[in-house]
Amino acid sequence: MMKLEVLNIKGEKVGREIELNKDIFEIKPHSHAIYLDVKRILANKRQGTHKTKNRHEVSGSTRKIRPQKHTGGARFGDIKNPIFVGGGRVFGPVPRDYTQKVNKKISILARKSALSIKAQENAIIVIDNINFENPKTKNCVALKNNLNISEKKSLIILKEFKNNVYLSARNLKNTQTTSPSMLNTYDILKYDYLIFEEEAIKELENILLKNK
Repeated sequence: MMKLEVLNIKGEKVGREIELNKDIFEIKPHSHAIYLDVKRILANKRQGTHKTKNRHEVSGSTRKIRPQKHTGGARFGDIKNPIFVGGGRVFGPVPRDYTQKVNKKISILARKSALSIKAQENAIIVIDNINFENPKTKNCVALKNNLNISEKKSLIILKEFKNNVYLSARNLKNTQTTSPSMLNTYDILKYDYLIFEEEAIKELENILLKNK
């Protein structure tokens, strides 16, 4: 099993290690499972509210522009004809649902694969307890400075929601917080470093191994 030093929020070693489960953090990454799950996540983020008006929805007179024949030109209908400026759109976008589904086991395999990639890159940091007395951005900035990742995109994974940590991180462009149950393949790969609270690692392992 892979072992990581447990640190405190000052970036100092606390004198113990945590073992990462090899069935989660040391598997051979499955690239196709990652592809399917990331595609699902990104597709599900789409609102699908795009809409244009066709000729039946555009406001305008229904009077025929000119006689059907004997003008020497093409036949026209009303002013809402798509060939006119301000006319309706032909085959324009309409609201639709982009939601995709992926087998649960594939989604779990994708998350394990993404976590294994991060473990291979030494991009996982474990903190014994992440909490701040006050909701100030400088607290989160100090945490990243202590870990020497101030310029890196970082995802903080907490066992449970902590308002002070959330408020301290939300103004930082490259830093976000989440929980083990909300952690997905896209976020794992998107961020350069994963900063786990020690208890969050155990919670994540329970979630991913429960459906093994």
